[in-house]
Amino acid sequence: MAPVFGFLRPCRHHLTPALHARWSEHLCGLCLTLRDEAGQLARATTHVDALVVSVLAEAQGVGGRRRAGPCPLRGMRAAAVVTGDGARLAASTALLLAADAVDDHVDDGDGPFARRPVALAGARVAGTWARAGSRTATGVGFDPADLLAVPARQREAEGSPLATLATATVPTEAAVGSALAHTAVLAGRPGNVVPLDEAGRLLGRLAHLLDAVADLDDDAAAGRWNPLAAMGTSRGDALARCRDAVSGIRSALGRVSFAPDADVARQLAHRLLVHEAGRAVDRAAGPPEPPLAPWDPSAPVDDPPDEASPDEEPPEPAPPSRPPRGLLGGCAAAAGLCCTGQLCCADEFVGPWSGRPRQGWCSQCTDGCSCGCDCCDCCSDCDGCCSCDCS
Repeated sequence: MAPVFGFLRPCRHHLTPALHARWSEHLCGLCLTLRDEAGQLARATTHVDALVVSVLAEAQGVGGRRRAGPCPLRGMRAAAVVTGDGARLAASTALLLAADAVDDHVDDGDGPFARRPVALAGARVAGTWARAGSRTATGVGFDPADLLAVPARQREAEGSPLATLATATVPTEAAVGSALAHTAVLAGRPGNVVPLDEAGRLLGRLAHLLDAVADLDDDAAAGRWNPLAAMGTSRGDALARCRDAVSGIRSALGRVSFAPDADVARQLAHRLLVHEAGRAVDRAAGPPEPPLAPWDPSAPVDDPPDEASPDEEPPEPAPPSRPPRGLLGGCAAAAGLCCTGQLCCADEFVGPWSGRPRQGWCSQCTDGCSCGCDCCDCCSDCDGCCSCDCS
């Protein structure tokens, strides 16, 4: 069982505008680096967990920026994106972890991979990503051995009669720890190698345990191996270990020396590795999140007005709207919004039929936060990472 990464889910309500902008620069930089290093299909391996590598590298003084052209996933807007060895190390990490995950699904015959043609195609894609990730890793002086060995070491750990929950997570811990530690090598900060290796190992443990908690019922129904069931570990115990891992990550980051002119990147690293990691544990412990409501073109154009008391100020005038379109014109506009990514990625877009402003899908939080506050809970458990005033 190779863990599925992607459990860090920062949203605009959990990040200040400056941190959200920097997060977007790293995300786009990772995506474009993956394209340059391994082709268009490799962009599918982009995820926030690998992005941590790029953020940590910048926080230690590695990397630069360039201007990227319009992209459909940015609503056809140009933007500054992060480049350099930190982004390349993050790209190699994303590719190698994705190759490990696909290999694991092929070996287990999960879902569509139970069909031989799909399994063959998956194995070929995994091999391509593994070679590209290794080539990129070598280019930045990183030994990819720990990441390449995850599937084999995982199967060995699962098959051992002496296996424990701690030994089951070791392959993932070693892989993530080596990637985070190498950011210190790129930055020429040898004193950071040990604490970043520790933070990475705890992050890998967290990913493995959260994945096991999420898959426990499905694995039991399908008869698949799950470390919690195999080791007789309860959900509560696994989540307690997850919270200990988050606390350990916070402690390890406190021993890292960051570049003096990289405050925004340092704050972003802390938000991702501590706050968002803790939020991921809370999500795993709580009820399943309700899915985001899909955009409904048949919904009424105007929301019903609220009751207003006589003493209240008159409401602000509604934003100007464009003339409504007919059926064919609206269909053409809707197709354009889909193709340019504005339906999901733009903060606001013009409704294709109504002409009224609408919010993009991704402007809503995935964990139900609708406070609209950029600091949310950052002052409740922060050690100075946030520049907000919650008083």
